[in-house]
Amino acid sequence: MARPRSDEKRSSIMTAAIRIIATHGLRAPTAMIAKEAGVSNGALFLYFTTKADLLNQLYVNLKADMAMAMATEIPAKADLRSQVLHVWNGWLGWAISHPQERRTLAHLGVSNDVTEASHRASNEAYADVEALLGRSRASGAMREAPLLFVASLVAGIVDATVDYMTRDPANAEIHATAGFEALWRFLG
Repeated sequence: MARPRSDEKRSSIMTAAIRIIATHGLRAPTAMIAKEAGVSNGALFLYFTTKADLLNQLYVNLKADMAMAMATEIPAKADLRSQVLHVWNGWLGWAISHPQERRTLAHLGVSNDVTEASHRASNEAYADVEALLGRSRASGAMREAPLLFVASLVAGIVDATVDYMTRDPANAEIHATAGFEALWRFLG
């Protein structure tokens, strides 16, 4: 008879995977993740049937966490700029306070192991942000560009801003403001 699975062990494996992937990349063996989690390599595979399964679930979970930080309590009655600023601040806040998760997502975002189904599932969490991005570019220079292309450019602005905020924390607010102003001009 198989042992019942523990939510605590599953969470430990996911947390360990974040730390290991952020530090060692996607080639890190599952045995390293299992050791970091305090479980046997065999036990890891009781929770995730393959390494690709672990990576896909990790990707979807991290994207959902980031989306929640971005889209929670968007001020519906505020003007468009204020709504975009709210999402911007949520995104920056998540990225600054979750550096390992951000690095792990960067690895997972270019992984061939992350399936199209996982990309689609994670995109569902961004429906409100996607709609806001669509409205904010409606009359701007990017109105005809594919939405995913615009979203990729926005992510690049966020990444550059977070990198500068991290390297120069004394001027983090200045970098955050400059990044947002660049984003707003880009969208509008």
